[in-house]
Amino acid sequence: MKILAIIPARGGSKGLPGKNVRPLLNHPLIAYSILAAKQSSLITRTIVTTDDEKIASVAKQYGAEVPFIRPAEYAQDLSTDFETFTHALNWLEENENYVPDYLVQLRPTSPVRLSGMIDECITKVLNYPNAHSLRIVTEAPVTPYKMWQIKDEHQPMKPLLTVDGIDEPYNMPRQQLPKVYWQIGTLDVIKTSVITHDKKMSGQNILPHIVPNYLAVDIDDISSFDKAAAVIQQYNCIKF
Repeated sequence: MKILAIIPARGGSKGLPGKNVRPLLNHPLIAYSILAAKQSSLITRTIVTTDDEKIASVAKQYGAEVPFIRPAEYAQDLSTDFETFTHALNWLEENENYVPDYLVQLRPTSPVRLSGMIDECITKVLNYPNAHSLRIVTEAPVTPYKMWQIKDEHQPMKPLLTVDGIDEPYNMPRQQLPKVYWQIGTLDVIKTSVITHDKKMSGQNILPHIVPNYLAVDIDDISSFDKAAAVIQQYNCIKF
């Protein structure tokens, strides 16, 4: 079973330039995703796909492979995960005749992962053969049943969602509304054929892995670095 960890890390962050190599508790941010992959007993190979030579150099220092530099056309602000992963998989097959069975996406901007989480998620997918992928989710802090669609602020608005048997869910206590979950970027496990054959990033049969809210840390500014550091130090997270 070939299970490939792919860490996508482009260099062009406008909100916080250089964030993928910015220090978090004395190590570059991207190093936490590399370490997470290296500590997994099920991941068999770890690569970083980046358009940035500095990120590539740091990634190699921490033990990841950087078999190619990602073309700029796949490293734009609006570039998708599907484009990034398709490029990586095509390159690996064409240049190394390498085709993994499963992929694990480890976004460097979501460095907070509990020890053992990756193997737990991979095992969950392997034990459910019909699963196309797995995503990390946490209970949504705000219910979408109290959200609205507005096309014109001078016209009546419409509720975003409805609930069978409840006429006005937006007027009901949160506890009486369906529990909903929000996907976070901690990790994804994906069957390779979903990308290469079905031309999808997640497929239809997506397993959930539910985690507590404190793990939902996405690095996009200085304060989120501080939050990530606090969580990593306090909980049973992967750390150096």
